[in-house]
Amino acid sequence: MSRPPGALSVDQMLAQARSRLQRLTPAQAYEALAAGALLVDIRPDWQRAEEGEVPGALLVERNHLEWRFDPECDARLPEATGYDVQVIVLCSEGYTSSLAAAALQILGLHNATDAMGGFRAWVAQGLPVTPVHDHIVGTSSRGERG
Repeated sequence: MSRPPGALSVDQMLAQARSRLQRLTPAQAYEALAAGALLVDIRPDWQRAEEGEVPGALLVERNHLEWRFDPECDARLPEATGYDVQVIVLCSEGYTSSLAAAALQILGLHNATDAMGGFRAWVAQGLPVTPVHDHIVGTSSRGERG
């Protein structure tokens, strides 16, 4: 089977997305969070329940992200104050977050990026983690690669 003209593989999509990002290590993301950046955890509820959460992170599941951060959308979060907001996207392993951060850049949030290695790398670096909280924006089903 041959790929249709113009179509990309998922690996090519990921490489293209990452080429536009200034990705952060989990330690750099933690420092940016302390300095006022928004850390946005896009993992689904079931994954956060299994893995834990980052204190201070906004919880916005992936399928709601663009609507919650478009500064001109009626469904935006109060934290979506403009196009200069630094948004750092966090998923489980750092794959979905790269694609999501690139989507936020397409919306004009030029400071959007992600944390390399995701939540698992965050934990491996010994950064703060808490048990799951009740504040969830959106829902999702199992089966997403995070």
